[in-house]
Amino acid sequence: MLSTIKRSLPLQLLTAAILAWVFATIIPAVANITEPVTEQTWYQLILLGKTTYIGLLKMVIGFVVMLSLMQGITNIGSTLKLKTLGVSTLIFYSLTSIIAISLGLGAALLMPEWQPLVEPVTVSDNIKLIEQGAVTGSTITTKLLAMALVNPFSALVNGNLLAIVLFSLLFSVSLLLSLPQKHVVFDVIAGLNTGMNKLVQGIIRLAPIAVFAIVFEFTVTGNTGLFGQLALFALLVFVLTLIHGVIVLPTLAKIFTGIKFSTLFKAISAPLAMAFATSSSSATLPLSMQAAEKDLGVSQSTSSFVLPLGAVMNMDGTALFEGVAAIFLAQLFGIDLSTTGIIMIFIMAMVSSVGAPGMPSGSMSGMQLVMLAAGIPLEGIAILLIIERPLDTFRTAVNVEGDLIAALVVDKWQQNKG
Repeated sequence: MLSTIKRSLPLQLLTAAILAWVFATIIPAVANITEPVTEQTWYQLILLGKTTYIGLLKMVIGFVVMLSLMQGITNIGSTLKLKTLGVSTLIFYSLTSIIAISLGLGAALLMPEWQPLVEPVTVSDNIKLIEQGAVTGSTITTKLLAMALVNPFSALVNGNLLAIVLFSLLFSVSLLLSLPQKHVVFDVIAGLNTGMNKLVQGIIRLAPIAVFAIVFEFTVTGNTGLFGQLALFALLVFVLTLIHGVIVLPTLAKIFTGIKFSTLFKAISAPLAMAFATSSSSATLPLSMQAAEKDLGVSQSTSSFVLPLGAVMNMDGTALFEGVAAIFLAQLFGIDLSTTGIIMIFIMAMVSSVGAPGMPSGSMSGMQLVMLAAGIPLEGIAILLIIERPLDTFRTAVNVEGDLIAALVVDKWQQNKG
């Protein structure tokens, strides 16, 4: 049994989560602690596992995205092949996002209407709301461009993945156009990426320790009881996210590649577990690339292009959540959505999910844009924040699953074209 756990990262993550829950449940009860658990020295030491792992990933993630994309693009060998790979990726990402949003909006509109609020909602002072005039197409475009068009070194420092992806794409295409295929620069990029992957593999070995710390903290601080009066809404989002992740995405993978459900989920179980624990698609990216190449058989050139791109612009779970949440909040505030309002929610849910930070609660600024498009008061963001964090874990797992299946499908398409 121990040898099986030692060889399987998903089992290690599951074991760490179960042990963390058991210890967090038992220790406060039997230790006769008078002060809050969160103030204990041993509790802070446990959390060092989370801090260390997430910190190490933040330290390297920008370089992982940049070097992976650059090697993936330069390995393609020609701008014509790059064009076909890019178009295939965007087509599949758009398809899954459209299905996710349609699923969320359709189910939310078919549900009995939520009862309007009786008391006004107040927003905490530490929550920054977007200005009411920020919903026009020009301001949204300006916002995305402002995020993307920055100094690449600044982007690396600040973890701005959208800017890193754009720079990597432009610079790699320039190298392809200006240098012969066997140039030493491409060997340097490949060597740096190999070294970075080796470093990431070492960091991934700490994942069970991080999951133990995260689940321990989650259990001790009582975050599992956040649902309250929003239990039905949370349940609806959870069920829809589950349908998209367990039925829709695997069915698309089956249709386009013929892979069995059992084979698929066995291959992607470790990245999904990590995404669930960390609520961060960016933090899961190195593990996703490892699973895609070793367990799904995706080519290195495809995975190193599709997966970093997906961590920035493919957010199925986020788009689904934003669509359902917009309908929910509109009904709470007594707003009668017209056909135009629903279409605006659909469009904005797709647009705002692109470039959303792949970190915990990174979608809240995008959610505000969706609310503005539908004429929903931004005070409603305070309602979502009550249950946003626990739901974020599920939708992040679906985001990562969508990226992995996209890599599998696009790689199959590329093989067929070749």
